[in-house]
Amino acid sequence: MAGCAASIALARKGRRVTLIEREPTPRHKVCGEFLSGEALEDLHALGIDVASLGAVPIDCVRLAAARRAAEAPLPFPAASLTRKALDTALIAEAIAAGVRVERGRSVQALGRTASGMWKATLNDGATFEAPTVFLATGKQDLRGYTRPEDPQRWVAFKMYFRLGSAQAAELARASELMLYPGGYGGIQPVEGGIANLCCVVQQRYLAHVGHRWESFLAKMQQDCPHLAMRLAGAEPLLAKPIAITHIPYGYIRPTTENGLYCIGDQAAVIPSFTGDGISIALHTARCAVAAYVAAEPAPVFQAKLRSALLTQMRLAEFAADGLNNSLARAVLPFCLRVWPGVMRVTAKLTRVAHRAAVAPMQSPAAI
Repeated sequence: MAGCAASIALARKGRRVTLIEREPTPRHKVCGEFLSGEALEDLHALGIDVASLGAVPIDCVRLAAARRAAEAPLPFPAASLTRKALDTALIAEAIAAGVRVERGRSVQALGRTASGMWKATLNDGATFEAPTVFLATGKQDLRGYTRPEDPQRWVAFKMYFRLGSAQAAELARASELMLYPGGYGGIQPVEGGIANLCCVVQQRYLAHVGHRWESFLAKMQQDCPHLAMRLAGAEPLLAKPIAITHIPYGYIRPTTENGLYCIGDQAAVIPSFTGDGISIALHTARCAVAAYVAAEPAPVFQAKLRSALLTQMRLAEFAADGLNNSLARAVLPFCLRVWPGVMRVTAKLTRVAHRAAVAPMQSPAAI
């Protein structure tokens, strides 16, 4: 996501760009697939029309815990679209913009040459050299550029379902957040009349059910009857869930090396419940390109990005900790029935300040 966005923007500014993409073709990924208003704006600027791709409008958010649920309208436009469809469109747009796309190849090592150029060594032994690199490896770390360990040891799962007709109608145009011990999950409609269930859980809770998806899914429904109601009669559409570990929520990269701009999850990892992951990927890519074009050194950009994201990230962490509190799970839905505006306020506070953050220094230097 971030790599494609940066590549498109750079190519449109006349830069020669090579995008090295590990996957030979776009695939489904562990992602809630929520597109906030900020993400929609950035995608529109990149030439991506999500409506033409079948994106489903999302108007409201529901919070469910135990047998209670609360609903509030979203304070911004939003939509839902599978990452496979979105990534396909972004790759096509990158190629159309003139980006050289190397698919099915992965970078195994990244370092400096004697002349100061960056050198990327691929899995097939080939090498690429460039004066500037944008590191956009998502949740997968590149050796030598790793992020800190995840102290909570989160595990994330994703499964697509075809819901029963009545449940699909109730879920239409809504994003639902489910709370349960050790984590939370979200379910929302995506294109094609299906629903995306994406959930995270701390590994110690997953161990209680033998680290098995089927047992974990049953336990989620037991702890959150609202989810059991939603999945009644639902048909799973993948042979097995997509899973990923090592998700350092709350991480913001403090610094970097000159000529290395870290974007997407390599720059910041916001708790999933905010639905702002895609927005941050696009936001960091846009800001990094602006910094590069303005000749702002990567270490300066990275420090400014951290400062700009810090407040939203800490508020999101605070809210996520509250969701994992057993008392909060018991009383929060009732409180939100009395004051549903809390969800609207939380949604606003955990958004990245769009178009305002990380204005680059102006410099006469050219790259």
